[in-house]
Amino acid sequence: EVRLVESGGGLVQPGGSLRLSCAASGFTFGNYDMSWVRQAPGKGPEWVSGIHSSTIWISYADSVKGRFTISRDNAKNTLTLQMNNLKPEETAVYYCTTRYSQVTGARYEYWGQGTQVTVSS
Repeated sequence: EVRLVESGGGLVQPGGSLRLSCAASGFTFGNYDMSWVRQAPGKGPEWVSGIHSSTIWISYADSVKGRFTISRDNAKNTLTLQMNNLKPEETAVYYCTTRYSQVTGARYEYWGQGTQVTVSS
């Protein structure tokens, strides 16, 4: 069974930090480029960051550059997102997803259930 399980969300004050984690199982994690996508209340999904299967490249949305850091550990099948200096408008459900399969070319094939991040004083 394919599973992506996010954790680490919660309530944080503006300017605070959170570290999100995504535990992958049931598929070959190292074959996939990965992404974090968020969805704020009443809005569509917004891509946040992506990372190559072997960390050859990393990319960020302009809105989070310099504040968020994506990383992965293929030996542990985990994806992380370090978020610093959070803003209220970044309140959203954050999802871990398989951006691209290096083997099949499938895009956004698997998704986690999401973790809620609330930035509020």
